Amino acid sequence: MSAPQPGDKSAGFTGLILGAITIFVIVFAIVRMTNAKYAGHAEGGETPAAATTH
Repeated sequence: MSAPQPGDKSAGFTGLILGAITIFVIVFAIVRMTNAKYAGHAEGGETPAAATTH
């Protein structure tokens, strides 16, 4: 194995930061899509029919 080059640490940290940002964006998008899908559902586990009869 060769000795580490001067730019290796910088490239490693850049990849780590960009990877973390990418994962955060993907997880954030999944959460937003999931929330949008279930936005019309009643809260508290009630069905929409049960919510209108009370």
